[in-house]
Amino acid sequence: MSVQDRSLPVQFSCYFARSRAGEQFIAEHTIGYVVSGSVEMADENNKAMFKAGDLYFCRRNRLNKYTKIPGTGGDYRSVSIYFSQDVLRNFAIEYGYSADTQVTSSAFMPLATPSVLATYMESLRAYEQTLHQAGTEHLLAIKQKEALLLLLQMQPELKDILFDLSEPGKIDLEGFMNRNYHFNVSLDRFAYLTGRSLSTFKRDFEKQFHQTPSRWLLQKRLAQAWHLIKEEKRSPSDIYLDLGFEDLSHFSFVFKKQYGVAPTMV
Repeated sequence: MSVQDRSLPVQFSCYFARSRAGEQFIAEHTIGYVVSGSVEMADENNKAMFKAGDLYFCRRNRLNKYTKIPGTGGDYRSVSIYFSQDVLRNFAIEYGYSADTQVTSSAFMPLATPSVLATYMESLRAYEQTLHQAGTEHLLAIKQKEALLLLLQMQPELKDILFDLSEPGKIDLEGFMNRNYHFNVSLDRFAYLTGRSLSTFKRDFEKQFHQTPSRWLLQKRLAQAWHLIKEEKRSPSDIYLDLGFEDLSHFSFVFKKQYGVAPTMV
């Protein structure tokens, strides 16, 4: 169960069962605060667990797997603030910020706790009902601005990430796809992250891999599934989400179609 309304820049999440989000893509820079339970995150190279009371920052235009895990009270709760490019552009103009250099970093990073920013994020819980009401746009804008000011006061070096308003440039397609095939995102996302239109992505992909992207992704994921089940003795129910499949029944169906045997029988 979720009480999120993704049209709002300030989100209050509540889950009562272990769950994984759908598309594993961070569209906007985000500050997150875990109220109860924990969340496990994993990008291309890193993995981290954030527990109740922890604060973190997620970087836009990054692939990120995350699993929300209920705490002892039986639920997972968090507060998040998203920052669109328009919000950051206007903030940069008002306060004179700009990015001096392009920074390479993980899709997520821990922020200091306890801290004034963590206390601020906790305080937003008192506004939950108010911020879901109509006519609160100005209040939401103020809350976003306060969070940004506190974040930059605490970690000023983040300005080079926050105010880098450039879009992804064209990158090596083969290397990127071989590192990120297991993320559950659309072809549109893969195209965008490699600096291509969808049509150019498909054309470049078939030239490089001699297959359509959809067919290659399926075969790549299934080959890895076979290895994990056969060689590493992993359970199908433990790996299908990590390989980009959305549900176990679909995974089992395509696996049997590919290999002639159910994954539980390997």
